Amino acid sequence: MDPKAAGEVLIRTIKDPTKPMTVADASVASGLAQRDAEAGLTWLTSEYRGHLRVTEDGDLVHLFPYGFEKPWETKEAWQKVVSSVFGVLAGVGRFIVRAWLLIVMVTYALLFIALIIGLTFARQGSSDRDDSSPAFSALGGLFRMIADAFFWTFHPFSPLYIVPYRTSYDGYTTYPAQEEEKKVPFYEKVNRFVFGPPKEEPNPQAARAKILEEIRLRKGRIGLADVMRITGLPREEADPLMARLMLDHEGTVDVGEQGGIVYRFEALRRSALEGAPPAIARPAWEKLPEAPPLTGNTGGANFLVALLNGLNLLASGWVIANGLTISNIMLLFDKHRPPVLPDDGMPIALGLVPFVFSLALFVLPVLRALLQARKKKQIAEERARLAILREVLARAPHKQPVTDETLRVAYRIATGGSEPTSKEITRHVVDLGGDVDPGPDGQVRYRFADLEAEAEALEEERANAPAAEARLGRVVFASDR
Repeated sequence: MDPKAAGEVLIRTIKDPTKPMTVADASVASGLAQRDAEAGLTWLTSEYRGHLRVTEDGDLVHLFPYGFEKPWETKEAWQKVVSSVFGVLAGVGRFIVRAWLLIVMVTYALLFIALIIGLTFARQGSSDRDDSSPAFSALGGLFRMIADAFFWTFHPFSPLYIVPYRTSYDGYTTYPAQEEEKKVPFYEKVNRFVFGPPKEEPNPQAARAKILEEIRLRKGRIGLADVMRITGLPREEADPLMARLMLDHEGTVDVGEQGGIVYRFEALRRSALEGAPPAIARPAWEKLPEAPPLTGNTGGANFLVALLNGLNLLASGWVIANGLTISNIMLLFDKHRPPVLPDDGMPIALGLVPFVFSLALFVLPVLRALLQARKKKQIAEERARLAILREVLARAPHKQPVTDETLRVAYRIATGGSEPTSKEITRHVVDLGGDVDPGPDGQVRYRFADLEAEAEALEEERANAPAAEARLGRVVFASDR
């Protein structure tokens, strides 16, 4: 019987799925053959996030804490809705920033520069009364400041002129990153300045592919410790993932004499590929998560964006302070303009709109910089979790206890010196199935019986795995012959 069909029969016939049940219990309750009941329970474990227990006699007990319901779907659905809404808003925001960058930032910058130049020439041809105008003095100072900033930043002989370098893949050779930076369009640099660097979308199949490759390299036998080692997943995520892989790849579960659980995938061993097998996957803690950069731009690109936006901010602020509406600006070019400009209200086109827009482009990076500290804390916690996982998986297979001080040292190194609390250490130990095992001198240490039993069962299973599982049968027909 198909596993899904068997699972649907179990859903209809099992009265209280929150109670533990064996394959025999499910078979009796449903009338299914034991092999079908086992297949159905495996499918239900994957579909409804069930759990497995192992008795001292090696019997598997299935448990469904949520019953045959999916309460997490509502939560995840809301999370998807909120994520989609924020994604749409972020996309609209990026589009607006990109469009307004070309239409507003650059256009306003050119308009303000043209206004500065035009008023400067108008001032030179006007009467002496203009020389006492504070507006013209401020305008001339702003123009000189912008010109000096451009010169001393981009002049090739300037002490502030920096050629960006980046490290190559070997970690030693460096070379200019100018060619790579030129490929990034200007609107994308502004987008990074405001919203941060683009995020790489994770490949949802990458973890599965690593696990399947590890299964093949490990003679079709694998345990949760192997999964956690190569993917870095917590135990509560690795367990349901393996249940799903068993359903998708004809896997089975074996239980060792000490209760260690081994996942067997004999069908994955058969291969027509020739040559040396790929290398064993590197542990997850060898590639630790990194905090993303604030913008991902070079210093020169950030300065140019800030300079253009700063020009708009200062110039629009100057326009607002002096009440330069469009009609008042036209009066400034009039030879017979009045000594005092009339009060025409708030300048909108060249004042309020560019001022608010430019201010927002500076506020958003500042807010992201404040949130960066929270992101760094989360990454430090993930590094600490991986460091503790490394220490546990290095000792548990050899039945060596892990001392509390060992875990504390690993935590401190991973977080850059932060001291863990006893509650944090206990949480990580419990997540990995550990128990306190007092030493002879009262030293606090931990043992991980499940991982120890799993390692012992895996060693025996792999030693007895027949080589014939990996061989293909004789070819009796081929269309290319």
